[in-house]
Amino acid sequence: MSKVITSRALSILAAGSAALIFSCVSAFAIDSSYTAKSTNPPDAVWKKVGNFCGIADWHPAVAKCELSHSKKIRTLSLKGGGTIVERLLKWDDKGMSYSYAIVSSPLPITHYVSTIKVVPDGSGSDVVWSGKYKAKKGTSDADAQKTIDGIYKAGADALAQ
Repeated sequence: MSKVITSRALSILAAGSAALIFSCVSAFAIDSSYTAKSTNPPDAVWKKVGNFCGIADWHPAVAKCELSHSKKIRTLSLKGGGTIVERLLKWDDKGMSYSYAIVSSPLPITHYVSTIKVVPDGSGSDVVWSGKYKAKKGTSDADAQKTIDGIYKAGADALAQ
């Protein structure tokens, strides 16, 4: 009888361990990052980036931005149609960076968290935009990454000018 219990206990333990391992895997399956080099000094670039709703002034896909909830939520109206709602997570004016999460969007991603920062580089600066996310059901990781990479490239390149 003890062999049967031990055998069952081991099976349950093995199944439970596998479930625990898979549940502990990061909620983020995909990483994206893009760096654009600018000849402009960091302070000048941060003046553009450092306004949480200023994205409408520099990102070519954003037509309009509206702030709400004590300026912690921004609603982006896209030029091609659609709306993205983002929540500010962390602001570091001295470090010239902020992090945010997407609350809702038509993008093929979920669990999205991102940071954009300006880093001194000689007499110029680098705009570094990075994020972690998962592809929505029905979207491949490659397609989700292609979308986010394109957004980062278009925005960072516009800031670097």
